[in-house]
Amino acid sequence: MNNSPVDATTDHSFLPYVSVVVPIYNGEADLPDLISCFLAQTYPQEQVEYLLVDNNSSDRTLNFLKTTAELSHLNIHPLSENQIQSSYAARNAGIRAAQGEIIVFTDADCRPQPQWLESLIQPFNQQNIVIVAGEITALPGKNILEKYADYQQTLSQKHTLSHPFCPYGQTANLAIRRIILEKVGLFRPYLTTGGDADICWRILKEKIGDLKFVPDAIVQHRHRTTLKELESQWRRYGRSNRYLHELYGVELMSEFTSKDYGYCLGRWLVKEIPKNTLKAIAGKASLIDFLITPIGLFTAKARYCGQTEAKLPENAKMIDWL
Repeated sequence: MNNSPVDATTDHSFLPYVSVVVPIYNGEADLPDLISCFLAQTYPQEQVEYLLVDNNSSDRTLNFLKTTAELSHLNIHPLSENQIQSSYAARNAGIRAAQGEIIVFTDADCRPQPQWLESLIQPFNQQNIVIVAGEITALPGKNILEKYADYQQTLSQKHTLSHPFCPYGQTANLAIRRIILEKVGLFRPYLTTGGDADICWRILKEKIGDLKFVPDAIVQHRHRTTLKELESQWRRYGRSNRYLHELYGVELMSEFTSKDYGYCLGRWLVKEIPKNTLKAIAGKASLIDFLITPIGLFTAKARYCGQTEAKLPENAKMIDWL
């Protein structure tokens, strides 16, 4: 992976036609803010098309997309994927309709910052770069779970880019050369999680180009606000572990036993709480410092449960092609 900083002297006349693909399921409430972010992009709007793919929503997402396409100054193409309930199938529908040299991915609940596209696209001026990942930061949040996730940088690409098996970028902020997808195929349409790792790994294992990380290409994303949402998020991470294990032999998360939980909780009560109490008195600790261990144990258990319960469906092994 090429992690060297992007050269500030890069030729900014490099402005290829770009296709931004967004899968959307019941995203009606998110779409006005997303469209506003697209309107604020510094990349020339005449060089961008936005392929917004409704994935069988039950709200008014599709109607909103059609109305916005008629009224907006943006080049918006409302599409539908109603046969397969999967964000990867929806992304494939967008890729098939795309005209751009570069295919960019983000999600409906993301908020791309104004220089997002401009920063994300520039590395493609180097022919050896075939994947570019931008950074994912948190939208401002006041809830204690949001603050915990922000403190841990849960959504940051730094976690996936340092994956011990092979680096990858999350589809919340990812760009791929279209010609590469013609060579390795599209997303696995029946996969429900882990597809971003899968497609990056298929590309990188072919040794046909490099991945570049651009920390200045930022999208913001909201963190989960309830324990139910947090559990669902980490169970999904666990399912992803299982699927990638079955596809690639990736090492699974080891079992976290009752003894392990007891040890961690005991350490928290006997050592961490007294230590953080003293720091809090000195004004150097917050509530988050006290809750890192119990919330971490909660997410670890959810992830392990997701990994244990999951089994890769046979049809999820199938790869779509252009």
